[in-house]
Amino acid sequence: MNTTISFEPETLTVEENLFEEILRAADVVGKIYGVENSELSITLTDNEHIHALNKKFRGIDKATDVLSFAFHESDEPEIIGADFDILGDIIISLERAKVQADEFGHSFLREIIFLEVHGLLHLLGYDHIEENDRQEMEAEQKFIMNELKISS
Repeated sequence: MNTTISFEPETLTVEENLFEEILRAADVVGKIYGVENSELSITLTDNEHIHALNKKFRGIDKATDVLSFAFHESDEPEIIGADFDILGDIIISLERAKVQADEFGHSFLREIIFLEVHGLLHLLGYDHIEENDRQEMEAEQKFIMNELKISS
């Protein structure tokens, strides 16, 4: 998968191994779901920025851990003749991920990759509004995390 990772604000950074694991997770998900020729944008951010996005786009006035914006759910024009598909954008709060990793007693790496997988599943059409959909999405998340061999 052609994955672009950016930081907002640009002063944020992550360790090289986390950067590589984010790219690897996108590639694995791409292969599993047959979207390995797709494009994906991941923004790693702080609580302030994700809070502003959550308020603007979802009307929820607080920070969250991950947001997903699927390209196919927007009013973007169709790209004709392209050999790739644009999946969309995932925004992950590094601050929120750190807090959640501590709360759940697992690694920061595991939390970031889980949030990425969660966001990718949303881009692929999964949701967790209805109970049966939530169970299906949770099963997919567990399957992918097992495939990635990231458990703690």
